[in-house]
Amino acid sequence: MNFCIKTTLLAFVFTSLGGGYGYSQKTAIAKDKLPPNFILILVDDQAWNGTSVQMMNQQALSKSDYYQTPNTEVLATEGMRFSDAYAAAPVCAPSRYAIQFGKTPARLRMVRVGMNTAHINHNTPISIPKLLKQINPKYRAAHFGKWGMGSDPSTLEYDQSDGPTKNKDGGFDHKAHKKQWESKISEDPKKIFSITQRANNFMAEQVKANHPFFLQISHYAIHSDVMMRKQTLEKYKNKPKGKYQNHTGLAAMTEDLDTGIGLLLEKIKSLGIQNNTYIIYTSDNGSVPVAPPRRFYKTSYNYPLSRGKWDALEGGIRVPLIISGPKIAPNTVSKIAVSGIDLLPTIIDLAGGKIPKPNTLDGVSIKNILFNKGKAKIKRKPKGLVFHVPYENGIALKRAHSAIRIGQYKLIKFHDNNQTQLFDITKDLAEKHNLANALPKKAKALEKALDQYLTKVKALKWKKGITWKKGTIEEINSFY
Repeated sequence: MNFCIKTTLLAFVFTSLGGGYGYSQKTAIAKDKLPPNFILILVDDQAWNGTSVQMMNQQALSKSDYYQTPNTEVLATEGMRFSDAYAAAPVCAPSRYAIQFGKTPARLRMVRVGMNTAHINHNTPISIPKLLKQINPKYRAAHFGKWGMGSDPSTLEYDQSDGPTKNKDGGFDHKAHKKQWESKISEDPKKIFSITQRANNFMAEQVKANHPFFLQISHYAIHSDVMMRKQTLEKYKNKPKGKYQNHTGLAAMTEDLDTGIGLLLEKIKSLGIQNNTYIIYTSDNGSVPVAPPRRFYKTSYNYPLSRGKWDALEGGIRVPLIISGPKIAPNTVSKIAVSGIDLLPTIIDLAGGKIPKPNTLDGVSIKNILFNKGKAKIKRKPKGLVFHVPYENGIALKRAHSAIRIGQYKLIKFHDNNQTQLFDITKDLAEKHNLANALPKKAKALEKALDQYLTKVKALKWKKGITWKKGTIEEINSFY
């Protein structure tokens, strides 16, 4: 692998990060018969086009016009990119719950940040670590970085973790929100390198003990506050800005994050486990539309996608997804719409386990897509991907809404007046051409499917006064 890491950083890998265990390629081949390892890299607030990996072959702007992420490019070259991948929600906590449990935020009734989560059964037998340990008791699981959920990682049977961490643990100061977009110099920005060190040490421990593992690295980057190393910031100060992405600090922080990815990939190689390890790279939601202080915008950082974080339009939910590992053809692309809810069943399927019954999950396994160069089909019951945002948000659309995508079409439904908008999302990434009047039958069919799903799972229903900050499940007390 030709990872773009300076010599000093390579030295950091083999000293500070616990390298030098001496596992050879021969050892790796001998261990191919072991259950596979899984590494989930979850980035915070990274746009679909928030890396230098082009997520869609036909769309040049599906990669950043400013940021550089050479190590993520290497990962994409070795695996499969998903041009139509979605987070389960346009904000972090619901999306993170969906990954752990394989269920939509609508079913979980976990729809926004700051909700009381006492109604969620965190002791459910269905979590990624628990199901892997049912397949093979030797599996070990770890979570490092931002948890962003209720309960504790140990409740879901993570053996090692940083605990129930939140944005503040990564340097976010909500009390100083006016300064969150100012560049702050750090040798360990957003704890990128210390998180990576713990992750690398965990991998080395499991390889030495002959344990297969699931490792989730949930980076605090690139959520504000904006932090980066001095030399990276200087690079972007001298680099021409993009037309659509132009925040120097965000660009520098993104590259520092990518350097952390490179350190992780080098460790995997040095341990000799690359032939038996699946690596999943994705984001919890789309990027913020713009970085303040600019209040209004004509095009967002997510362009050509519309809007961004907080909304169920494409900029808020379409995210990068790259998966590499055994039997996945290198440098391949899938156009099939997939979601964060699919990660749990896919991991269990790849590990050789039995996927929980469909009536307990919303996600489906995408193993056949991975093993067939992105061309296999998947069946969802019910059809489509559903996104539920049943509250008003003053920094976003300020209208409660839900969305569903089935095939090439996506429908947005606003709950204040039941207005619907229909888009052919394969031709209209910016969601500018409302086809609801031109294709009334198609709009009605998608609306019916959306309403039926929300009713089936007894999703929270918006009512006047429920906002981004106000409305616990008890206060809402209204269901489909």
